[in-house]
Amino acid sequence: MNRPNFVRSRFGILIQSLGKRETLYSKDAQRFFIPASNVKLFTTAAALKQLSPTFRIRTSVYGTFTPTGWRIRLVGRGDPSLTDAQLKELAQQLKRRGIRQITQLTIDDAYFDSDWFNGDWAVGDVQAAYGAPVNSTIVNQNALGLRLIPQALGQPLRVEWDEGRDRWEIENRSITVDRKAAEFIEVGRDLTRPILRVSGQLRVGSEPAPTAIAALNPAENFLQRFQTALNAEQITIAQSQILRQLTKLDGIEIARIDSPPVSDLVTESNVNSNNLYVEALLRTIGAQTPKAPGRTVLERGLFTMSEVLKPLGVDQTGFSLVDGSGLARQNLATPEAIVQVLQAMAQQPEGQVYRSSLAIAGVSGTLQNRFQNSPAKGIVQAKTGTLTGIAALSGYVNPPNYSPLVFSILVNQSPDAAFVQRGAIDEIVGLLARLRSC
Repeated sequence: MNRPNFVRSRFGILIQSLGKRETLYSKDAQRFFIPASNVKLFTTAAALKQLSPTFRIRTSVYGTFTPTGWRIRLVGRGDPSLTDAQLKELAQQLKRRGIRQITQLTIDDAYFDSDWFNGDWAVGDVQAAYGAPVNSTIVNQNALGLRLIPQALGQPLRVEWDEGRDRWEIENRSITVDRKAAEFIEVGRDLTRPILRVSGQLRVGSEPAPTAIAALNPAENFLQRFQTALNAEQITIAQSQILRQLTKLDGIEIARIDSPPVSDLVTESNVNSNNLYVEALLRTIGAQTPKAPGRTVLERGLFTMSEVLKPLGVDQTGFSLVDGSGLARQNLATPEAIVQVLQAMAQQPEGQVYRSSLAIAGVSGTLQNRFQNSPAKGIVQAKTGTLTGIAALSGYVNPPNYSPLVFSILVNQSPDAAFVQRGAIDEIVGLLARLRSC
């Protein structure tokens, strides 16, 4: 930390022995830092405690047969893992019931209320797939995939959607460059209209570059995808609508899909730092606690998360969060509070599931390409965090010649590139992996 290039960076560090909580090193451990995706450590801990590792999120289809035909209502409850494959399975379940025509198809998108976007997220983030809206009817992670394909020298890159997107207007300012030029691309979209904006450059003969943007209207996207699945099973739809307010359910459940257990959803959230998954989990907590204070499921989820962590010994003044993923810069946490969460969860019945949900240094997830030539490889399980000027890493270390450790390292207000910040963190963790008892 005393290197000249870090003179303007803020470091917050706490290193403790696991279980005994003996402090080996502390620097500004009780001061607030922006934790980036280390926020997920709080959210996933609360999800495992409040919902349980075996809890599953159900998507239900209710049906009422009337003289004019079937009235179908699909009720989404925020399953972030739902894909076209699950929509196909629902359509097949309806077909096996003998349903061939639907007079009224309703997509019920009211479970998570209508606040799809977090107002604290940056405008650039909500356009990207990693900042996709979080609603009750999620499909394909609410992202629209596409590829950018180089053409002849001087020509714009060709845009190829994974699925037909005829209604999208494309503003293409990209170009195909020669084989010696640098490559970079930037893809965004309008916030209110189906306008895709593409800029940057790829070399002649380069492989297509896959990318994705956030769905503009996730419920409408879900409706279109489900209609496609129904039509593929020769089920026709006379009328369709989207419901965005909670109303009384009628009919009987005639089809359903359950998500993987929360333990799997937590693993995807932490190992791959999946923002949508963890935001859906936080809202599920809020939806499951309707009497908690808060106007929205997000607010109720945040309140309940604090209440769940309080009896575990996590200092309530040590964190102030506005989302579940860490994408907002308004999130604040101390290294001490993060270590308290890690220490507490290690002692809980869900502790092994929690620890197993973290990326392994040099092996998996967001740490797969780090620590390759480090003594920390394979013996560190941790959660990464990255925003511009911010880097974080918190988790567990099992040094071969020392007792297990818990650590949190947060770097804020750094002018350095992300790889420089991570390099400093990785050197510190490498030292921990080499510790020996005196």
